[in-house]
Order: sequence, then C-alpha cells, then structure tokens
Amino acid sequence: MSEKFDVIVVGAGASGNAAAYTLAKSGLKVLQLERGETPGAKNVQGAILYADALERIIPDFREEAPLERHIIEQRMWVMDERSYVGSHFRSDDFNKPPYNRYTIIRAKFDKWFSDKVKEAGALVICETTVKELLRDDKGKVIGVEVDRADGRIYADLVILADGVNSTLARKAGFRPELDPKHVALAVKEIHFLPKDVIESRFNIQDEEGVVIEMMGKITHGMMGTGFLYTNSDSISVGVGCLLSDFMEQKITPYQLLEQLKAHPSVAPMLEGGEMKEYAAHLIPEGGYHAIPQIYGDGWLIVGDSGMFVNAVHREGSNLAMTTGRIAAETAIELSRAGKAMSAANLALYRQRLDDSFVIKDLKKYKDLPDLLDTNKQFLTTYPELLNRSAYAMLKVDGEDKRSKQKDIYRGFRAERSLFGLLGDAYKLWRAFR
Repeated sequence: MSEKFDVIVVGAGASGNAAAYTLAKSGLKVLQLERGETPGAKNVQGAILYADALERIIPDFREEAPLERHIIEQRMWVMDERSYVGSHFRSDDFNKPPYNRYTIIRAKFDKWFSDKVKEAGALVICETTVKELLRDDKGKVIGVEVDRADGRIYADLVILADGVNSTLARKAGFRPELDPKHVALAVKEIHFLPKDVIESRFNIQDEEGVVIEMMGKITHGMMGTGFLYTNSDSISVGVGCLLSDFMEQKITPYQLLEQLKAHPSVAPMLEGGEMKEYAAHLIPEGGYHAIPQIYGDGWLIVGDSGMFVNAVHREGSNLAMTTGRIAAETAIELSRAGKAMSAANLALYRQRLDDSFVIKDLKKYKDLPDLLDTNKQFLTTYPELLNRSAYAMLKVDGEDKRSKQKDIYRGFRAERSLFGLLGDAYKLWRAFR
C-alpha cells in the first residue's frame, strides 16, 4: 500500500471504470478502489446503456458484455390516477446492428466492466473505504488514505468517481453539501417473468426491448418521473422524486412505488412477476447549475460526483462514461508530455467537457429543473386535464364534438386563467428554445 501510482481512481461505477480502463490501457500505473464487496454491488440504475459512449472506450464490447435487450421502442406517458396520454416511437432502424441502446443489470455489467479494467492492467481493490485525500503543504492532492494498516497511498492524480454523495469531495471542500433540490431519491424493483411472457406482453421478439418513461400525477405533485424497462427475463420498474419534495411530503418512496405498480396501466405489465430485488439510490438532478468545481491541483471529479446527469432526457450512464474517459485522456496527454497534474494543466478536462455533448446538453436545458420544481401545475393540473380531455373526446355519447371542445377549453380556463396558460406556454418555450 506504500507504492506510488500514476493515478488512483476512487469508485468502480460507470465513470470510475471508464477512467480506470482508459488509463490502464495506455500503460499508466493505475489503482482503483471500491468500498463495495464487488464492483457494482452499490450501484443502482434503471438501467440503460448508451452504446456510443462505451463503444468509444471498448469498441468490441457487444461481443462479450452482459447485455439484456436492445431498445427498439420508446414510450412516453403523461398520467393521471386512472389513465395516461402517451406517445410511442418504434423504429426498425433501432433493430439493426450495431444497436444504439440496451437495458442492462448493473451488478452483472459492472462486474464485467471491472474485469476489463483488470485485464487492461489496473490494480482493483474492493471492500476498501477511502477515508480522506492526502495533501501536501500547498494543498495539492498527492494520494489517499484508506481504512487499512499503512493505508496511505500516493499518486500524481486522484480521480473521484465515488458517487453523488462524494464524501471525499465534500470533506476536501471541493464541493458544497448536497442541496436536496439537486438530487432525486429513486427506488426500483426487478420483477422476474418468463422471457416469452415479456415478449408477448410488449409485442417484441428475441432480444428486443421497450422503455417506458412516465410523468404526471403518479408523483403527487413532486418533481420526478417513473420508468419501466424490459430486461431479458425481468422488468425493472421504479420512480424517483427530488429529495426536497420527499422531505416536505408525508408519502414515502416505497409507497409511491407501490401506487405506481398498482396503476391500471402498469399493473397488467407486472402481473405474475416475482419481485426479487429492491434498491434505492440518490441521483443528481440539479443539471448545469449544480456542477461543482471538477478539477484542481492533483484531482478530477467525474460521473455522478460531478452531478453529470441529464435529467431532462433521462441520460446518466453515457455522461458518466464520457466524463470518465475524457478525464483519463486528459491525464494521459499530460503524462506523455511530462506536464504536472496541476490545476492549470488539468483545466483542459473542463475545456474538453465544454466542447462535448455533456456540457452542451446540460447547458441547453439548464433552467428546466427549476421551472418544473416551481410550477407544479406541469406535473398535476395539466396531466389531469390532458387525460380528462382525451376521455371526453373519445367517448361517444351523443354529444357533438364542438360542444365537447368548448367544455374542454372551459375546463382549462377554470384551472388556469388565459394569462396563466399563455405564461406557462412561454415558460416551456423559453426552457426548450
């Protein structure tokens, strides 16, 4: 443990594995530390794998990675208590290799990814907690101290990939305490069903998959969404809301998930399944405004630790792997040029992120999280009105459609004034422009 490494990576999730693999593959001496019993043991996600991000790291990953189903159909549901108004996009273009998105089981996938990290030459040590960062008298990070005898380990660079809570970054003063408005608490269950039942139920064939994203009254006015993903022989179902909303509401995450599973549109999809796994996890939701300082003298921050999640488009693993890869590539370039891992040199990491889709996407929708959090009508009033309107127009009862249209308009005006409706439309336009 008294050895010195070129880079120490803290965490064995998607971002940590991407960084450690890229570094080790280049020939650098890499140590990866994980506090869980095995890589992936503490990682929770829906989970969707975005092929492009991993392909840039391991081009032939499809030949051996434990993938569940490639996604050919995306559904979006806006729900009230009894129904939903939705849209489906299904394309045969997504059914042609190389496939673009997959469902995965994180425990299986992370173990595979960690094995690739070891094959690349990194030393991976699990069941080891990093207690604090080691710093010299000028404040530069020079290593870590772990919960083992003689646990001071030195390195030219430490990459923090230790999750949204990132105790190390907070203790070191690199980022503030978590704001409850910037993180969601998500709960998930995995229900096992025969493979043929899943395929029949979702109108798919072998290895094809469906993703359903849900919003509306299922979250009781709280800022959040639900999801349902098809795996090979199981279904992942879950829901998450801002931690600040859970702190104000009396409903628990478990109760919210039970109500989602009981919804008339969701229950038939889970019928007959055997629930074998339950997990809860904090997810960064603050977007662009929540990104902390992500580089400094001898350190970088990647993945959830840097709040890199695109909550608007429900993307996380691709941002995690991309930030991990770019951090590693920055370190490799500096090492080969014989440059110090100083804050001035490591600023290149942030510059490259600014030029990537990661920051561009987060910056594009930087105001949307706050907009939805402060305008609950988008999650309560409008979903209910949309569903009520669809029911009225589709119900054939002898009333003429023009009269129904007037009733629908009056219903919207009763809930929101004309000024309020126009104001809400303008707010959305501003957020998505």
